[in-house]
Amino acid sequence: MSDTVTNQRPDSLLKDALVRIQQEVDACFDATLPVPEDPRARLYEAMRYSAIGGGKRLRPLLVTAVASLFGVDRSVAVRVGTALESIHVYSLIHDDMPCMDNDSLRHGKPTVHLAYDDATAVLAGDALQALAFEILSDPDLVGDPFVRIELVRTLAHASGINGMVGGQMMDIAAETASFDLATVTRLQQLKTGALLAAAVEMGAILGHVPPEGRTHLRGYARNIGLAFQIVDDLLDAEGDEEAAGKALRKDAEAGKETFVSLLGIDRARSQARVLVDQAIEFLNSYGEEAELLRAVARYIVERDR
Repeated sequence: MSDTVTNQRPDSLLKDALVRIQQEVDACFDATLPVPEDPRARLYEAMRYSAIGGGKRLRPLLVTAVASLFGVDRSVAVRVGTALESIHVYSLIHDDMPCMDNDSLRHGKPTVHLAYDDATAVLAGDALQALAFEILSDPDLVGDPFVRIELVRTLAHASGINGMVGGQMMDIAAETASFDLATVTRLQQLKTGALLAAAVEMGAILGHVPPEGRTHLRGYARNIGLAFQIVDDLLDAEGDEEAAGKALRKDAEAGKETFVSLLGIDRARSQARVLVDQAIEFLNSYGEEAELLRAVARYIVERDR
């Protein structure tokens, strides 16, 4: 199967691409995390439990879709996407713990701290975070050390205080503070948008696109990141827990301001559509080779989980 397929309907193209990247990322985790015959086995098992066989793999899909625009070797892009997914999975493990959101269900199965225990869950998250940078810094990934260090720096920035973790801290503060729309937008740009933006950026880095040549891709990433979180808020307010595979309506119960609470359901849904339309416009300089990225943008507002 080629990386760019132009004779498929967008929905079929996306469905096939999601199945393919899910299989590839699962295979990469499986090969990277063989369970050793020593006292670390339980840690490896917890990492595999959380990392294999769950999630949409939207971030690795974005890495590979962008990288394919510039002729990057597919296997390299998949490994980079797996590194990014390691960060995402670690964040979910920690986010689900009693000291954070205290969730019992993730991807339709018990969360890691319940399937194993709190200490193992903490260590599994820590180990997945370290694994991400082990993958990216491996000389066998990319020969150019400048590409490797830019990949590492991009993911570190998107993961830390100026990205996902900073957004998570703002999310905790939202339980006891009243946030306006600008603050909620900033929160979600960090908590959710940063890793989505990193996925697009890292695909361009692999393609040796200079920073000044990534402006349109950054605009695309920014818009789909915000649209993604607006739809998440809509699904939290209106969605089905069985379809979502996790608990819903927790933000409202915690008294947190969200896009839905601030805008209302109709305005929030309209804003998500506008953002996706604008994201697609950022891809106008590309032809059919970017059809998968356009399909991803449309999927964000049409998904039910």
